[in-house]
Amino acid sequence: MPFTILLVDDDRTFRSEFRDFLEIDYEVMEAGSGEEALDIINKPHIVDLVMLDIRMPGLQGTEVLKKIKQIDPEVSIVMFSGYGEKDVIIESLRGHADDFLEKPLRIPEALNTIKRILTGKQKDVTGIINKIKYAIEKNFHKNISLKETSDIVCLSPKYISRIFKEHVGMGFSDYKLYLKVQKAKALLAETELNINQISDRIGYLNVESFVRIFKKLTGFTPSEYREQPGNREPAAAR
Repeated sequence: MPFTILLVDDDRTFRSEFRDFLEIDYEVMEAGSGEEALDIINKPHIVDLVMLDIRMPGLQGTEVLKKIKQIDPEVSIVMFSGYGEKDVIIESLRGHADDFLEKPLRIPEALNTIKRILTGKQKDVTGIINKIKYAIEKNFHKNISLKETSDIVCLSPKYISRIFKEHVGMGFSDYKLYLKVQKAKALLAETELNINQISDRIGYLNVESFVRIFKKLTGFTPSEYREQPGNREPAAAR
């Protein structure tokens, strides 16, 4: 899936021309104002990088930068504006912008900057996913929440939800259910624990809920699964 870039500038002509270059490699969204950009960031879109003009009517770019980082701290942001605005550059970098480009944009430089930032994000994602999986696997029996996981890995819930679905192929909650069922399968095969004990061991307070979820994901009740040929280890192996 290609990265998604949000291009924020009140100049419609500039957006149209720059978009033509970006769409060769990326998905592109547009906003003509800071307010419109914040509306997009607040929705469940996947935005990997924001290209943000400093000088716009209404909210200025530096204000929008701060608000975006409050909503989604992990989104990358490249600021751009006219030549010589050193004070704005300093303020932008202090606000955790990833880079700053001067207008008129030199397209090769802009594209190289975008590629560098997004390539770095791609390399980071595998490690982040592994950290999230580890946190879930260590705590799934406690019914760990998305917020609790985000606190453990120091990432926003929105970012975790977004990249997990994209790279694992299932949502955060679905992955927790998958792990619970896998653990239940192992306990059914390798132990003499009864269904109530297994349900409690994997974090279900209600055994009926456990049985319902297990059957939904496997096609069998836990008892039926245990009796299937090949699903029980020989006694000598246990």
